[in-house]
Amino acid sequence: MSGITDCAACPLRRRSIFIPMTPQELDYMRTFKSGEKSVDRGETVLREGERSEVLYTVLSGMATRSVLLPNGRRQVINFAFPGDFLGLQGGLMQEGAYTVQAASPMTLCVFPRARLWELFRDQPERAYDLTWIAAVEQHFLGETIATLGQRDAGGRLAWALFRIWRRLTALGMAREGVVPFPFRQHDLADALGLSLVHTNKTVARLRRDGLAIWTPGRLRVTDPRGLADLADIVETEEEQRPIL
Repeated sequence: MSGITDCAACPLRRRSIFIPMTPQELDYMRTFKSGEKSVDRGETVLREGERSEVLYTVLSGMATRSVLLPNGRRQVINFAFPGDFLGLQGGLMQEGAYTVQAASPMTLCVFPRARLWELFRDQPERAYDLTWIAAVEQHFLGETIATLGQRDAGGRLAWALFRIWRRLTALGMAREGVVPFPFRQHDLADALGLSLVHTNKTVARLRRDGLAIWTPGRLRVTDPRGLADLADIVETEEEQRPIL
């Protein structure tokens, strides 16, 4: 696989957050992967309502996942991080369920959509991993709905920042409590049902209270326990997850 990352040498697979593959599974993924794609910040990876011939795993970088509402406004439904699988809904249906837009430069592992059913037929363990990924995404959407309905502005933002900070920390991306954070306040406002002004004021309050400091491109969580308490989250270890 000249010019692209060999699955056996994938830097993500060294992270304890990901479930190890057997040598046989790695051999199969080498044949299933068709290439890599580089994406610039702001570029659309997948578009809602359009059919994509490929699926992706995020090798590096981050993205927003969003849908367009009838009134023309954008609703961010969640975010994509290294190790996440993109396009599964569009792979099972005829068109993409949401738009994926790069929040930072990204490198994506590319898989042909036409071979998805082959994976289900010949690699049941890999197919189960896809089912697990879909189930976790559905669970996260349910938690997001609960957040929008039951948490105030401070709780919503604390929940989102803590969840993202903890995921990126588990991915080994934290340096002295600081993780890269390419998202804009507008992205979090769209995701959490807040106005941009309200989001800005809440970010300032979290900083003033010594919980988190969000500056362009960086997020420092200065008091993880306090931020989790504000979000009404019980701190647990990030669950191990499969990676394709």
